[in-house]
Amino acid sequence: MTLELGSNTDTGPDTYRFRTRDGLHSAGEFRTETLLALDACWENDLDDLLVAQANYGVLGVVLAARADGVTMTESSARAADTCRENVRENGVEAAVELVARESELDGTVDTAVYVPKPYTALEVGKQRITDLLGRLAPEGTLFVGARETTGLNRYVDCLSELGADPETVAGADGATLVRASRPATLDPPTYVERGTDTVHIDGTELDLVSEPGLFAAGGLDDGTRLLAESATVDDGDRVLDLCCGCGPLGAYAGLTADCSVTLTDDDARATACAEATLSANDLAGAVHTADGVGAVRDSTFDVVLSNPPTHAGSGVLADLFDGAADVLAPDGRVAFVHHRELDLSPHLGRFGSVERVATGPEHAIQVARR
Repeated sequence: MTLELGSNTDTGPDTYRFRTRDGLHSAGEFRTETLLALDACWENDLDDLLVAQANYGVLGVVLAARADGVTMTESSARAADTCRENVRENGVEAAVELVARESELDGTVDTAVYVPKPYTALEVGKQRITDLLGRLAPEGTLFVGARETTGLNRYVDCLSELGADPETVAGADGATLVRASRPATLDPPTYVERGTDTVHIDGTELDLVSEPGLFAAGGLDDGTRLLAESATVDDGDRVLDLCCGCGPLGAYAGLTADCSVTLTDDDARATACAEATLSANDLAGAVHTADGVGAVRDSTFDVVLSNPPTHAGSGVLADLFDGAADVLAPDGRVAFVHHRELDLSPHLGRFGSVERVATGPEHAIQVARR
């Protein structure tokens, strides 16, 4: 899908065009919060601009005409790839960085903008706000756009507690834009801390490292447990944990068989925890942050294990299962979990056989072969 936005500048295209994709938020329309931020920033001297969690890049692409330099960040590889595509298609100059946290960036900026996605965990949103204040130059400005239903009041409280003097500068259709400034001194608390939880699967002890906002943070979900208990991994297998989250499937495979493990996920926060999970269990393995199998297309695997994000849309699922088929060895197998009532057969056309091998109270395990 492509969205269009008219231009009011002589230095950019007459119409900005943005490709959107399944798995990205608000793929069918521009968010009011984003448009409020766009209007407010357009009227300000931006100098160097940082757009955090840029989604498909609206703010960074359009404001490139007003800023001295633009950097967009994303923790989603799929979103970061889409931002880069929209930068190219609109002929602007902007950098796109795939990061777990904005504190990983070097240097300072004069202006930062953050429009949290509605499903963002409050701890994660407050951590990003804190990290962005830390990236601001003295007297730099931070804009935050949100709604009461998505944490606006908590974000304003956070800014106030940090001494950032938040003030409301715009609002429309239930959305509000707040402006804040970098405080003279900044010694913030840490809102997102990693934790380690020890779980047992069929008698094997496994340490999982996760943090708030990740899938099944703080333990092992029932579907992943059922898949780990049901899947067969043999010595010598080349194993891919696709959509790995914090890494339970790949780590469990590495603990129970003499195999090589590769883990990949779209979310940079998840893969950072997956690396920590491998380390906590004294395991070696490769971990990639990428959209689907994008980082391992030149590799071949005997076993692909996956608890796919079935909520992310048919386009995401089609890409995942087609990608799994692409990297699967001729006699390999893909073992995946899903809710029992969910029919994934429309996405399994690349496979010659699909067999249900286990059923739990809410989940089913299927094994697909080419």
